[in-house]
Amino acid sequence: MNYTPTPPTLYIEGPAFWTPTLPGWEAARAAFRGEGALADPPAKRPSPQVLAPAERRRAPDTVALALEVAAAAIAGTDRNAADVPCVFTSAHGDLSINDYMCSTLAGDPKMLSPTKFHNSVHNAAVGYWTIGTGCMAASNAVSAYGHSFAAGLLEAAVQCAADQMPVLLVGYDAPTVGPLASVTDSRGLLAVALVIAPERTARTVASLDWSLVGDASGTPTAPRSAAAATLKDINPMADALPLFEALAQAPGSADAPVDLPLSAALALRLRLRLQAAG
Repeated sequence: MNYTPTPPTLYIEGPAFWTPTLPGWEAARAAFRGEGALADPPAKRPSPQVLAPAERRRAPDTVALALEVAAAAIAGTDRNAADVPCVFTSAHGDLSINDYMCSTLAGDPKMLSPTKFHNSVHNAAVGYWTIGTGCMAASNAVSAYGHSFAAGLLEAAVQCAADQMPVLLVGYDAPTVGPLASVTDSRGLLAVALVIAPERTARTVASLDWSLVGDASGTPTAPRSAAAATLKDINPMADALPLFEALAQAPGSADAPVDLPLSAALALRLRLRLQAAG
């Protein structure tokens, strides 16, 4: 007889969200409930206070975006950023810098900027975070192309369950630039974050039951609010929208499962039970 153990229930704290039309979780939560509007004009890129002013100015958009939601997520908990392991996930990393690197190397390699080269690696954002916060806990940078959010969430959940420690999850992607647009379609800035904890706390906003399902169609749960629908094609991190829409609902409300594809035939199935924090 085959026995598949049920993964332990985990707990979500500090949901954070940022895109120019919904710059912050409070704006996104209201819009996902049908109680708020999109920002007009859209917000400019965030300015994360985790970094010193000079580093903040030099940081690329992806780093600014990722650190903004990471700091907001930690602020929504009673935890010290320096002590919390983290998983950062992105389908593409920084496409603007990738375009710059390729064009410069093809045209005039000696003019390559050391700073831009430094920021081209996929773990640049998590590196800035751990340096800026003094975090010495485990850190990880994940990419799984169009399924990067689900893969990052699975990584964070498994790590949390195995180590019985909270884990910060941060997902972000940015627009395609130059010839790369012919191979991947990423249209704007979107970042999300949350902390997954092994036990319920005063800051818990939802319990999370999670499992792998092998009969998935490969299609994520569709956004159900008009606000989320405007973002569904913005970039690969839009796969996170159904989860954050579910987190935006009133505590105690019943919710359908959320399926996040991991491949054409495998999905991460989430069931949330919402509760008031505090």
